[in-house]
Amino acid sequence: MNEVDFDPIQVEVWRHMLAEIAEEMGGTLQRTAYSPNIKERLDHSCAVFDSEGRLLAQAAHIPVHLGAMPLMMDALRNSVNWPPGVMWLCNDPRYGGTHLPDITLIAPVYEGQDLIGYVASRAHHADVGGLAPGSLPLSTEAFHEGLILSPVMLVENGALRNDILGLVCANSRTPLERRGDIAAQVAAIETGARRLLSLSVTYGRAEFLKRAAESIAYAEAMVRRTLFTLPPGTYRAEDVLDDDGAGAIDIPIRVAVSIDHDDVTNHAQIVFDFTGSALQVKGSLNATEAITRSACYYVVRCLVPDEIPTNAGCFAPITVIAPAGTIVNARFPAAVAGGNVETSQRMTDVILLALAKIVPERAPALSQGTMNNVTIGGHDEERHRPYAYYETSAGGAGASPQSDGLSGIHTHMTNTRNTPIEVLESHYPLRILTYSLAGGSGGAGAQRGGEGLVRRVQLLSGARVTLLTERRLHAPPGAQGGGDGRCGANTLLLPDGEEVQLPPKWSGDCPAGAVLTITTPGGGGWGRVQVDFTSKK
Repeated sequence: MNEVDFDPIQVEVWRHMLAEIAEEMGGTLQRTAYSPNIKERLDHSCAVFDSEGRLLAQAAHIPVHLGAMPLMMDALRNSVNWPPGVMWLCNDPRYGGTHLPDITLIAPVYEGQDLIGYVASRAHHADVGGLAPGSLPLSTEAFHEGLILSPVMLVENGALRNDILGLVCANSRTPLERRGDIAAQVAAIETGARRLLSLSVTYGRAEFLKRAAESIAYAEAMVRRTLFTLPPGTYRAEDVLDDDGAGAIDIPIRVAVSIDHDDVTNHAQIVFDFTGSALQVKGSLNATEAITRSACYYVVRCLVPDEIPTNAGCFAPITVIAPAGTIVNARFPAAVAGGNVETSQRMTDVILLALAKIVPERAPALSQGTMNNVTIGGHDEERHRPYAYYETSAGGAGASPQSDGLSGIHTHMTNTRNTPIEVLESHYPLRILTYSLAGGSGGAGAQRGGEGLVRRVQLLSGARVTLLTERRLHAPPGAQGGGDGRCGANTLLLPDGEEVQLPPKWSGDCPAGAVLTITTPGGGGWGRVQVDFTSKK
């Protein structure tokens, strides 16, 4: 299909209709979820696929799921059976999983006897077992990180399989939350299936297929057109992760970004080659291929100036080379809990550093480069129940050529909210003592980097605390002469007054009354500050 064949009105109408299915699925999941992590933080994504398993729409939820959802769809489509009335549950890294707390549910959608597509929901469950509450431990193999669900049939012939649901709940420290959150995912799937079927019935199967194919072709054409505006060539960059929590430090990630033009069609393609990155590490910062693809897809999607459908067409011009056995494509059973949340951010940083060599006038300075993961869990003595709390904290965004970086915001591969203090304190034995901007943490420049946050949490019951954080040793760089953002810091104040500076990756038992302080990094500044030496002031 050539660009001249597109009906722009129909493309736009169908972009919204398909995306709204995924958005409504997300709304159902949010409203019916049990845990604050899904209901309040919105740590979930929903997607719609056609009958060939191609992504038709994905709601604007979590960027790190951009490449992961399609990869899992590809892995499952030909490896399990898809009769009407089934839903498959999976979190296995070998099937497009990211890390074990991210559980995906996928179901086929039929119109009569004809398969018309699939709908999927992925949600981060606050605990799926493993070495530490929250299932983001300082692990050294996947088996430490929780229950591994190679695709299992959760719903069969339209009926929930209580044996499978019971298995998942039995392996969690918070089984009631798991039961409620999985029920919410089932509800989201049912919502998506009804809406997709309604779309096909309302407009007719032939029109549905035509407009879905047109949407994919249009997205591909627009991405190729954008890439054609970039100068061809190969551009390299590298950066490092602080540590893996198991002895490795300054772990390099390298990328070569190649842009190729086809002058006949005025189209282009882009290749991300991570050859030369570190071998997979002992700790949990290893990323799966799905995560690496997500980082690449996210950055390319950001390059497109227009609103276009987010579907399989966006990814067609993109090739990702992630050598197996490296930190960007680790072999099972490598530990991967932190790869999804931390290594994904550093891969994004490295790609942006390469793009700064291609289009310096458009590339921003680096943002905080971490999700500042905190898990706290134990027994809630007041409510007489176990609990597992998970939070990622916002930080400073990198400044751009046009404006200062935003302060106290989630950036790049994460798009979650914070847990509101009122909800947090009513649900967990925790008290927030401070929640403020970290003044002066943003990098200086013609455009200043955004400020990080200071968050002080007091434990009201003894608990196990685990930290997976980055940019504690290496600051987010500024761009075009702008200053670096300030590193983050982790501090524990014990009840006896002793203050302990914690490393980027840490896990330990803390007594009631201890205060954990997380200071998140600021963003880098953009451009040199221009000093007027002629001023009389």
